[in-house]
Amino acid sequence: MGMTNQEIVQKLWNECNVLRDDGVSYQDYITELTYILFLKMSKEQGQEDDIPEKYRWDSLVSKEGLELKNFYRQLLLDLGNPEIVKSPRINAIYANASTAIDEPANLEKIIKDIDELDWFSAREEGLGDLYEGLMEKNASEVKSGAGQYFTPRVLINMMVRMTQPKIGDRCNDPAAGTFGFMVAADQYLKDKTDDYSTLDEEQEEFQEKEAFSGMELVPNTHRLAMMNQYLHGMDGRLEQGDSLSANGKWMKNFDVVLTNPPFGTKKGGERATRDDLTYETSNKQLNFLQIIYNSLKKDGKARAAVVVPDNVLFADGVGQQIRQDLMNKCNLHTILRLPTGIFYAQGVQTNVLFFTRGESDKDNTKDVWIYDMRHQMRSFGKRNPLNKKDFADFEKLFCADDRSKRKETWDAKKNPNGRWRKFTIDEIKKRPNTSLDISWMSDEEEHETKSLKEILSDMNEKSKAISEAIAELNKALEGIDDSEDE
Repeated sequence: MGMTNQEIVQKLWNECNVLRDDGVSYQDYITELTYILFLKMSKEQGQEDDIPEKYRWDSLVSKEGLELKNFYRQLLLDLGNPEIVKSPRINAIYANASTAIDEPANLEKIIKDIDELDWFSAREEGLGDLYEGLMEKNASEVKSGAGQYFTPRVLINMMVRMTQPKIGDRCNDPAAGTFGFMVAADQYLKDKTDDYSTLDEEQEEFQEKEAFSGMELVPNTHRLAMMNQYLHGMDGRLEQGDSLSANGKWMKNFDVVLTNPPFGTKKGGERATRDDLTYETSNKQLNFLQIIYNSLKKDGKARAAVVVPDNVLFADGVGQQIRQDLMNKCNLHTILRLPTGIFYAQGVQTNVLFFTRGESDKDNTKDVWIYDMRHQMRSFGKRNPLNKKDFADFEKLFCADDRSKRKETWDAKKNPNGRWRKFTIDEIKKRPNTSLDISWMSDEEEHETKSLKEILSDMNEKSKAISEAIAELNKALEGIDDSEDE
């Protein structure tokens, strides 16, 4: 019996503990693993043509001690250099690469251990899945903000199923993170077409090269995304840069957008520099929302599913204008209020917006259906993550194949705590600031069902999150005080 991917992930992860003593952070470790795994996985996939012979896996594994350390340093430099290696993808994965491992014995151990893993079973299960498993682990273990770019897999898959990408659709994620949404959409279509084998040559080429694209701002995250894309046999346009700047203007005319844009304001409160945004704000989510609905084709079929925090639903001023613009240009047919605690950032309240771009720019939203998955739910956290079953009720009521078949479960008299409720556009317009932050379920029952142990564990988690946040703030403020007095 071979090793499962889960066991391999655990084994690779444990290596990090050796390195902690060498002063290597988890984040650096994942990046380092990516450099080494890329060479090994290229060998396993029989895709070593683009790598100069002297830098292929067999050459790396044959070296030891100081010779290995110096060889590896040179390898990182050369693979990132377009003069030496002509593959843009390899250059991107090794862009500005350097090693955080100082001790040659540690480097040697990682390379040997990787070599000895059960790669036969890993290939069977899929190297891409293995890599995603590592990133997931990284996101859940690390408090250093790695969680911010990781959307739980079950949530991604649900959003893909509800938007139903088709063969030939151009799909995009303007805040690509590690490319999880696009990988999932690709997988969804591969499952429907027996790994694209039912397609003709032209269609297959389109799926591989054109169908999935994205952009990611953080260089190290973009590196992980490039690797993830490569291991899933995808080769679409995946740029490193800021979608909210002029560099993001190529993202237009999409059939499907799936994304979880970053939360927070732009550094220093500055505005997005794109000149094709109608409404100016320093709120990143509101800027991303504009970019997304404007990047959809105006054919009445192009659609998006986007994770947004609550403030997007209630922000006044520009927030209200953007919501009105969204409901004019698109049919915002569904809001799913997600439970608290499913993201690694503590306490963030989030929603998924589902909308379809109209053919005209006016009055496309007639009704907004809201599903409340936040109230009277079991508690979610690291130990009890979201699973597929949690979405079963919502998916059934969503009626992805034919939304005209939707039926409310809420009823003022018979079921005032029904989770699925329809609001007409007139009801929404009457609300202060055209707010979409609508809640009707009472919270009472929730508290009775929590055991004392659960309440305590919740309090502990919150107090830990608060003390972490205070420590972060103190760190950030260190350098500020002095400068203000001058």
